[in-house]
Amino acid sequence: MPDPTSGRPPRWCGAAAGPPAEPDAFVGRRAELGALARALGAARLVTVTGTGGVGKSRLAARAAARWATDGARRGGADPEVPRAWARVDLAPLRDADFVDHAVVEALELTDHTARTPRETLLALPRVLGFTGPGEADGADRAVGADGARAATGPRLLLVLDGFEHLADACADLVAELLRRVPQVRVLAVGRRPLGVAGERLFPLDPPAEDEAVRLLIARAAQHGVSVEAADPAVREVCRRLDRLPLAVELAAGRLRTLPPARLLERLDDRFRLLTGGPRDTLPRHRTLRTAIGWSHELCTPEQRLLWARLSVFTGPFDPEAAEYVCGGHGLPADDVLDVLGELVAQSVVAREETAAGPRLRMLDTVRAYGAGWLAATGDAERLRRRHRDWYVGLATSCELEWFSPRQTEVAARIETELPNLRSALEYCMTGPDEARLAQYLAGCLWFCWAGCGRLAEGRHWLARAVALDGGHEPSRLKALWVLAYVAILQGDTGPALAALQECRRVAESAASATALAYAEHRTGCLALVTDDMERAERLLRSALERYREIGELNSTVLMGRVELAMARAFQGDLADAVRLCEDVRRVCDDHGERWSRAYALYVLAYAAWQEGKLGYARDLLVDCLTDTHGFHDLLGSVLAVELLALVTVSEGDAAEAAVLQGAAGGMWASVGLRLFGSVHYNAPHELCEARARERLGDARYEARVREGAALGREAAVARALGRAGSRPLRALPGPRGQAGGGSPHTRQPAASPTRKGGETAG
Repeated sequence: MPDPTSGRPPRWCGAAAGPPAEPDAFVGRRAELGALARALGAARLVTVTGTGGVGKSRLAARAAARWATDGARRGGADPEVPRAWARVDLAPLRDADFVDHAVVEALELTDHTARTPRETLLALPRVLGFTGPGEADGADRAVGADGARAATGPRLLLVLDGFEHLADACADLVAELLRRVPQVRVLAVGRRPLGVAGERLFPLDPPAEDEAVRLLIARAAQHGVSVEAADPAVREVCRRLDRLPLAVELAAGRLRTLPPARLLERLDDRFRLLTGGPRDTLPRHRTLRTAIGWSHELCTPEQRLLWARLSVFTGPFDPEAAEYVCGGHGLPADDVLDVLGELVAQSVVAREETAAGPRLRMLDTVRAYGAGWLAATGDAERLRRRHRDWYVGLATSCELEWFSPRQTEVAARIETELPNLRSALEYCMTGPDEARLAQYLAGCLWFCWAGCGRLAEGRHWLARAVALDGGHEPSRLKALWVLAYVAILQGDTGPALAALQECRRVAESAASATALAYAEHRTGCLALVTDDMERAERLLRSALERYREIGELNSTVLMGRVELAMARAFQGDLADAVRLCEDVRRVCDDHGERWSRAYALYVLAYAAWQEGKLGYARDLLVDCLTDTHGFHDLLGSVLAVELLALVTVSEGDAAEAAVLQGAAGGMWASVGLRLFGSVHYNAPHELCEARARERLGDARYEARVREGAALGREAAVARALGRAGSRPLRALPGPRGQAGGGSPHTRQPAASPTRKGGETAG
């Protein structure tokens, strides 16, 4: 389980998971934990308030884990289903429109439909299987950690952490969730109340002096320093810092170079310097700022400069990014790593584990302090351009390496870098001089939107980007066809067709062979899912010929070949479909590509089933599902589960086939129109249902379908794979003569000078 103070989207956390994993020991707060647990038992909305640095986030994560555990221990009407909780980190967000997106992401509600994120959240009872037989749209049922049905009453605790700068948007969402989704309760964490009816406030004060001393001793020990509680200076340091945990931890970092008595002297000096300020400022707010300012003053000039510049990052970052973004203009790039190491040692910067490996980040309060200094230097705009350049370059290299043995590493890295990519996208949306980069970046990330299950977010950025007047046709044309692709996968054919028509019209006018190929390809894809097979084949063949003429070969081109194979299979030419997909599999194996390969395996499995090779079909589908699920590609996953159900009934297990059909039905709720409403895609499903009903009878068939529908997504995939859990994505051999593996090379982003003197990628 991820660190509850990290920005990485958390997984659903059930009671069995225990307390949240933390980078260091949780000290004290026993009384507060008990009181917060009682508050959660008495109200559906509890808001923990308090000054920055008082420990609200950690306490809330602990309390959420205890709430889930206590619910399972007491059992209730359905003791087999544990409670669950999920944390939403709102601190990195700056756009109120993204609050709903952030909650959907934290709940892992991969949604391929054209629904808004709010509609997805309000559909929780149906999407996650809250409902059961005889229940009215899930009104009185709940969900456990695996999505199964549970007893009446709230079973999901949503922890909204760091909402204060987005309070209005959060209050609107919480009010609607509490009113319309009775299975949910909310634990909000911020410096102010939400102001929603029924809210129960839980003001959090600093810990008692003894606990603050214990915290200082524990954190000092992590720095290899031993101090004693009996030392009067230790206790006085905690007193002077008002026992604020963040301030105490910053002080502990200083004990590496200053003994407690000397540290206290320096703290006294700083307090005398910073006793002023507005009279209406809360004392603890002044104390926290003083404590951070004192730590800041003890830094060398280079450390202060880097602290300010690092504030431009809005999530986890790696040292290479810090070197590029923050180096130069008084801080040589070669010195950045050494200075960064000192900031880590002083607890100004923290290490954390992410999906892409170790990363660095600043606590939001510390980052905000640095941002103030950065603004005061007048260098903020240049740093934001540097930040933009790095992440545009990162997206560029990741798009290229998506078609490589590093595809799985790219997927993990993009997930980790999303907060900073969003910040870069937002910056690119700010004016006409940035519009072309907004279109370029939104289109460049097509593999994230389409391949990694982020269609709703992708459509948000793409729609905003194409509405801008960027004056750079290639970037806008790419954004248009990617927007159409996303809309097709969401089942929203009208906007998809409009975007494709505009893309083709402008591409013809600009004589852009590349844009014409992609527009024609996606128009063929649209024909495929709307059952116009002859037109689909004609357009796809034409697009593939255009790709050949311009020398284009990547995952999208290979998907075009798979889509052509589907059109041929649906027209009865299985031999041609197999030939096309075997060729795709060979090219994918040569390049270490797994995403397009998974769809090729789906078509090959369909052909194997038609030929009665059931064991081979199952092996292909297990491989397909393992990879699509690993990429969070819900469309590919549900198509594989549907076909596995048909293979299963053909093997003679009608009951298990019905369960898989029920599981697929639950997944389609997040994909869109089941099997695209297509007669061709729906034929295997109808055949499977007919055979299962014939063998089981209507009553048994419906019962097994309900059993499958009650499975959460992870449980459904595990069931389809025939084991307790799915395999992680694994690397394929690299291209001939080339080793695979490793992370995307992003040491230097693709950059070129701009007229305004900044650095711009692409």
